[in-house]
Amino acid sequence: MTLANQLTIARILLIPVFVFLSISYGHSVDAGAPLEWQRVAAILVFIFAAATDGLDGYIARHWNQRSRLGAVLDPIADKGLLLTAIVTLSLSNWNQAFPLWFPVLVIARDVVILAGCGVLYFLNGGLDVQPSWTGKAATAAQMVAIAWMMLQLPHYLASVYLAGILTLVSGVDYLIQGSSQAHHHAKPHS
Repeated sequence: MTLANQLTIARILLIPVFVFLSISYGHSVDAGAPLEWQRVAAILVFIFAAATDGLDGYIARHWNQRSRLGAVLDPIADKGLLLTAIVTLSLSNWNQAFPLWFPVLVIARDVVILAGCGVLYFLNGGLDVQPSWTGKAATAAQMVAIAWMMLQLPHYLASVYLAGILTLVSGVDYLIQGSSQAHHHAKPHS
């Protein structure tokens, strides 16, 4: 197994650790005795897991370690980490929380993209998925919003609104790309 795939699997395995620490910290806040070490540990786990996202991609490209397994696992690890963090931090009491519209928007965009990919695959017998700069920007902004909230920095909602706008823009961009593929690859009727 390549080093890039090992890092991707490590990111997947860190997701439940992050969830446990985040929920435990939220319970300690609810109990009136916040255990700050749990918050710090959750932040460190998230930052390490997020860092492996860029690192595994760099290693795969730089040392020619691209693989079919990595192509499947990497987006699962990315979405798993982001969605889990957003949902967990929306439901846990960290003295700050994401507004309800944020996790709904992120999840809805991903569901629409996934459904669109399924439809295109069914209609065309294949799928040409190209990551866009808007998708990468939305992912980066979501990671910043999560970190900003966990660090309990002031004005965290500014990062949430920026991430929300970029998430919406990337969703529209992917819909346009999908529509173009559906139109371009439409089979002629006989």
